[in-house]
Amino acid sequence: MGPHINVPHEACPMKRPQSRLPSREELVAFIRERSGQVSPREIAKAFGAKNADRGALNRMLRELADDGQIDRRRKRLHHAGTLPPVVLADITGRDSDGEFLARPTEWDEQAHGAPPLIHIATPRRARPGETGGVGDRALIRIERSGDNEFTGRVIKLIDRAKHRTLGIFRALPSGGGRLVPVDKKALGRELNIAPGATASAADGDLVAVDVQRHGKFGLPAGSVVERLGSIKSERAVSLIAIHAHDIPHVFPPAVLEEAEAARAATMAGREDWRDIPFVTIDPPDAKDHDDAVHAIPDPDPKNAGGHIVTVAIADVACYVRPGTPLDREAVKRGNSVYFPDRVVPMLPERISNDLCSLRPKEDRPALAVRMMIGRDGRKHAHTFHRVMIRSLAKLHYEQAQLAVSGRPDEDTEAIADKVLAPLYAAYRTVLKARAERSPLDLDLPERKIVLKSDGTVDRVIMPQRLESHRLIEEFMILANVAAAESCEKARVHLIYRVHDEPSPEKLNALREFLTTIDINLPKGGALRPEQFNTILDRVKGHTVERLVNEVVLRSQAQAEYSPENFGHFGLNLRRYAHFTSPIRRYADLVVHRALIRAGNLGPDGLPEGTALRELSEVSANISATERRAMKAERETSDRLIAHHLADRVGATFDGHISGVTRSGLFVELDETGADGFIPARFIGDEYFRFDEKGRAFVGSSLTYRLGDPVTVELVEAAPVAGALRFALIGHAGVGPQRSLHPARQRPKSERYEKKKPGKRRSGPK
Repeated sequence: MGPHINVPHEACPMKRPQSRLPSREELVAFIRERSGQVSPREIAKAFGAKNADRGALNRMLRELADDGQIDRRRKRLHHAGTLPPVVLADITGRDSDGEFLARPTEWDEQAHGAPPLIHIATPRRARPGETGGVGDRALIRIERSGDNEFTGRVIKLIDRAKHRTLGIFRALPSGGGRLVPVDKKALGRELNIAPGATASAADGDLVAVDVQRHGKFGLPAGSVVERLGSIKSERAVSLIAIHAHDIPHVFPPAVLEEAEAARAATMAGREDWRDIPFVTIDPPDAKDHDDAVHAIPDPDPKNAGGHIVTVAIADVACYVRPGTPLDREAVKRGNSVYFPDRVVPMLPERISNDLCSLRPKEDRPALAVRMMIGRDGRKHAHTFHRVMIRSLAKLHYEQAQLAVSGRPDEDTEAIADKVLAPLYAAYRTVLKARAERSPLDLDLPERKIVLKSDGTVDRVIMPQRLESHRLIEEFMILANVAAAESCEKARVHLIYRVHDEPSPEKLNALREFLTTIDINLPKGGALRPEQFNTILDRVKGHTVERLVNEVVLRSQAQAEYSPENFGHFGLNLRRYAHFTSPIRRYADLVVHRALIRAGNLGPDGLPEGTALRELSEVSANISATERRAMKAERETSDRLIAHHLADRVGATFDGHISGVTRSGLFVELDETGADGFIPARFIGDEYFRFDEKGRAFVGSSLTYRLGDPVTVELVEAAPVAGALRFALIGHAGVGPQRSLHPARQRPKSERYEKKKPGKRRSGPK
């Protein structure tokens, strides 16, 4: 053992530590003792570092991270080479007692040596999702048991081993058949299904197959173990994603029975807000309506020019109680999953589309927040209430926008002035505070697939971004902030929606890329969203505008759920919790329960004694289900568009380069947003060098860069896998370098004519 280092501990409140800066050794020792559960703020508090010392302390922490002595996950610091309490790991084998062994999925062996070993304890009465097999990937809660060894238990299985695969069964006249894989990466690698191993699968069925043999010659063999449905039309294409990602889509009988037995909430314990003219504003095809809004000018003379904004959210907590079958199924699903042809809901329709849908002119229970907005657009105060409301009208975004623009229809004519106009007035006031806060302002178009009545693709559209969209978005953000603040004030645990700042690695990659178009990203110090916005404003109207927006987006961390708050970088908010969609997100339901307990609003709040550890497991689970849903939704859109384009092989399309890898170019079509691939060997006749820093293929006369406009020919479409292959037939970007600087876009002979001798050009500021 090394020498003992005396480190101050916040558990000794007798005497506040004097302000001083710790040594590097003291910092490392302090972080090691806390097993990774420490933030820079806690370190500063422990050592009594005042504001004047914070900058020096942060520099020391960055230096320790650069030297590899500590690591940083989110805004928490831990000793390098240790693991967080919940880790994503791969089950790699068994020990001599038959228990499973796992290794962390992400581990830097070069920096920290061999990855630690995790011994997985299997509960005697394991629930579904608490056991796994060799090759599976799982979320595991761990505790240290020895040197570089841990014990843990499975919280949730994320991925099953790849000995089982999904595909479309294609029958052969002679009996048996072939399996066409649904995975893009497995294209061209079919499986042979023997006549006696088809499980009576019909041609076109989606099936699960156990891979039995991988020989050196011939196709690998497999046997059908489950028929999952027929894929005869695009209407059923989402079945592939549902089964490929193990998305629960059939409610157990006990869950349906509980939902059907639920009775409408009464006025008991609620305020009567049925006379307030709430309205819901949603997409025209929305099936459930879980948020309603209302605004009026604040009558208080002390807040002249201010507004009172009220957001009412469906009270799901009064129907879904902790520990019930409904609750267990909801946390298992984590969220609803939205496909173009169907929705896989988190809660049964009896709850989501009936009892908790804020239908107009029907009594519905709600949890509401009333917010006082100053004339500066800032929220000055708020209160939460458990209420009964009666929505006045169900509107869609364009309908509301037309009404306040002087073109109301028969549904909005009577409410345009008295109900809608105050909403928009309050929104425009809120915009002042938003501009001052300066959240990350990316401008990337969203596409929507419109289906025909038979389930095939009709067209792909880019819905216009209206003021009504932004109004609802800003009011929901305000409500989410208020929810987090109220729970914190009452010292009630909750689940935050958190978004970390970009990692140093991603920032360095972004910085290197931006230098290729003459934009400098400052080094050192913490970056704020407004610095990214400055870059985005600078490229507006330039050919690289879309490219820079995409690259900045890719540099960002992924938002997730956590019981620990480390802020929301993208929104530039110190605290933020999802509160506004408990019908479709389990995180919001937890926040509702926390608010009920914080405000003493009923017996169905967050159970007494709910620990951070329990919420940490829930957060890890719903973060994983959210990522699963996003991937499944994206893959389904790819498959639908591939179906749509399958009969257009040989046609040409305009697009832009959306990805550059060593193996080739990814191209996104402008018309449909479809993604396809051009293998490197088909890019051109000359030799091309892959420039990772500049995200480009550089040849002697041509350069293909991320974002360049191109014309491509569709060579192949694989609808089942959602894969497209293109051939490059036209390209606008022929220069070796692009620049935002006007002088650098002129011919070289003209570029330096006006340059003053002896003065160095440093580029634009």
